[in-house]
Amino acid sequence: MDDTQLPYFDEKVRVTFPDPDPDEEFGIVMVGGNLSPGMLISAYEQGVFPWFEPHQPILWWNPPFRCLLFPGELHMSKSMRRFMKRTNYRVTKNNSFSKVIRNCKEVPREGQQGTWITEDMVDAYTELHRLGFAHSYEVWDDDLLVGGLYGVEMRGYFCGESMFSYRSNASKLALVHLYREMIIEKGYAFIDFQVINPHSESLGAREIPRDEFLRMITKY
Repeated sequence: MDDTQLPYFDEKVRVTFPDPDPDEEFGIVMVGGNLSPGMLISAYEQGVFPWFEPHQPILWWNPPFRCLLFPGELHMSKSMRRFMKRTNYRVTKNNSFSKVIRNCKEVPREGQQGTWITEDMVDAYTELHRLGFAHSYEVWDDDLLVGGLYGVEMRGYFCGESMFSYRSNASKLALVHLYREMIIEKGYAFIDFQVINPHSESLGAREIPRDEFLRMITKY
């Protein structure tokens, strides 16, 4: 499938994605399409997310295991707790979405030569933000943006997309504020980290099988 086969879908349109193939090792369910609001929202509602390199077509993933952060499982080290007590950083929400996603795109990452956040992704998620689906959390040192994250809010859960940090603990501070709002205040079921890595695991996120994850999201 390529993007010429599908029209632009607004946020009111829903698209059905193929079911995961148990024989597909990595969980790619579709290739192609586009990043219009209807496609993206439909994907998140079905446990699917886009992830691809600039030279690739759009790849849509529903991996065999999902990395989630559940209520009561956020891990904060003693040093992080001390940091939170003494820091003068302030955290805002949806103050500078475009700056957050741009920094997530451009910040150097250890062991990586580039980023999976393409210009098309920037445009697509900025439009989701304009429509009220995508949100950012910003961490400021006075007027300097030093960290943040962005993701997509669904009914009952939050899908984290990317975070960045120019100062120690800045992105973790953004996550704590996200956790407090989505998990503690709103009572959401989990924050989706998508694919596990050492950083998400250190924060308390853990993997569950895809079938269990898909059963969970059908409640919403």
